[in-house]
Amino acid sequence: MLLILPYLFLELYFSLSVGEEIGFLWTVIWILGSFMVGMGLLKNAHLNIMSNMRAVAEGKLNKKTFHDASTSYFLGAILLIIPGVFSDFLGVIALFYTIFLKIGGTIPSVKNKNNIKNSNKQGDDNVIDVEIIEYDTHRNTKP
Repeated sequence: MLLILPYLFLELYFSLSVGEEIGFLWTVIWILGSFMVGMGLLKNAHLNIMSNMRAVAEGKLNKKTFHDASTSYFLGAILLIIPGVFSDFLGVIALFYTIFLKIGGTIPSVKNKNNIKNSNKQGDDNVIDVEIIEYDTHRNTKP
């Protein structure tokens, strides 16, 4: 509930500001246009999912990227359906994020940043270097 009120105020503020600048008719055209684009994206969501699944099968996407790309696609489509300038802006950002993930970009987590720094080391941390010395059991001397 605490996040909904600021969202509604931002949506109202930006919608009224843009509506005042471009006029009532263009605002209605904007709302109907973004609604139709969002519905078209939602209608073709199965094609996007199939494309993402194919990319996972080919090894181009991992499971997390598949999940993030599919979720941001759906979120972007739904935000475009909701009338308002702020929701349209957020929807376009979500769709750009989907495109970014499909191109191959990922946002590394903190864990990955540490692994990248340590990846230039030679050898493996789990290897124990051992020297074997054989003794002659009959003479008790080293060879």
